[in-house]
Amino acid sequence: MFTLEQIKAAHSKVKSGADFPAYIQELKSIGLLSYTQFVSDGNTVYLGQNNFSIESGAKYPAYTVLNQSNSEKLKTDLKAHQQGQSNYLTFCEQAAAAGVEKWAVDTNKMTCTYYDKSGTSMLAEVIPG
Repeated sequence: MFTLEQIKAAHSKVKSGADFPAYIQELKSIGLLSYTQFVSDGNTVYLGQNNFSIESGAKYPAYTVLNQSNSEKLKTDLKAHQQGQSNYLTFCEQAAAAGVEKWAVDTNKMTCTYYDKSGTSMLAEVIPG
């Protein structure tokens, strides 16, 4: 089973969205199957085999997630983040402003899906690598 310390160590290597694919590969290598991050405060639920789960708790001061989702803003901000133009906290703040309540990563399918407050998928991406 993986630990929060292993996850934090992997995350410490992420400087921008450009590092995200390597981060997901490292999480997969320690047995993480999926995770869901809540944009409002960064709380993340990590899932492994045999229903193993751990929760991070809040990672940063709360952002207000807008009720009105804006997929185009999300796409623009995500593209800039993936090109290394923003850091993690800036992207989280931008995601909240675009109405993203959470994102879910599946390490088997290598996907990251962004959801609004109604649970509607705003964007689903295949993670390279």
